[in-house]
Amino acid sequence: MIRSPRTPFVDTADGRAFYDAYDTLLAKWPRGTKIHDLPSRFGTTRVTEYGSPEAPPVLLLPGAGATSIVWFANAAALGERHRVLAVDLIGDVGRSVASGDPVRNVDDLLEWLGSVADTVGATRCALVGHSYGAMIALAAAVRTPERIDRLVLLDPNSCFAGMRPGYLLRALPVLVRPTAARERAFLEWETRGAQLDPDWITLMALGAAHFPTSKTIVPRRPSAEALGRCTADVTVVLAPFGRVHDPDKVARTVRKALPSCRAVTLTVGTHHTLPMHPSDEIDAVLRDALDAEVRIDPGL
Repeated sequence: MIRSPRTPFVDTADGRAFYDAYDTLLAKWPRGTKIHDLPSRFGTTRVTEYGSPEAPPVLLLPGAGATSIVWFANAAALGERHRVLAVDLIGDVGRSVASGDPVRNVDDLLEWLGSVADTVGATRCALVGHSYGAMIALAAAVRTPERIDRLVLLDPNSCFAGMRPGYLLRALPVLVRPTAARERAFLEWETRGAQLDPDWITLMALGAAHFPTSKTIVPRRPSAEALGRCTADVTVVLAPFGRVHDPDKVARTVRKALPSCRAVTLTVGTHHTLPMHPSDEIDAVLRDALDAEVRIDPGL
């Protein structure tokens, strides 16, 4: 739903409820968290930062509708050794404002991401993405390999294999005519009733039902040739009980396409429980991926 500029979303009852839910989750980030609203030709991007400014930077990209705040359960652990920079995707649910030139294609999307990284001083960095954020992260690693030294993809849908028809059928009503009730029911189904943070569920439901978003730009699944241009140290993390895709099939495809990649399947969790639950296991996998010695291809 796109609202008229004459009625700013923040000035509506729905807008105030959404931003209250957003701020409730922001308060769960560790003490010392900073927020930035960064200008670009596409508008203003909200970045939530935690950790030493001298530490190696890691950009975190959320799934669609989840906002940067979804990383609240992981920020403290990652911030022990890294400068955590969680990004609200431009044109998506959150506090980024798509008030400039429209993002019309993948080139624009990656230009936007590059401008964010440059503005925060992360010209070369680690990049972590979940779901739709993983699709953007992989596209960036393929198109601009000189900018990314480590790449971590959490349950990356449509990056290496297609999504299950059953998942797409269940998601269709939420996409075509989203309501808070439909979003809650869909998350309940996909997560198999997992006990997720209720404030995050509220944020997702309000965002799906009311937040004005732009057209979603979806990067295509990279070809084998394109994946060969990725020079980052790659880790793919898969949810064992997710309904989006077959994790075993994805793992096999990943290992064939990127032989040096780590493919890690968690012991519990589904697509939409990530990255919050189970956070201890995910934190350990993320720290291993971000801190491990970079492997050198002997053929280089």
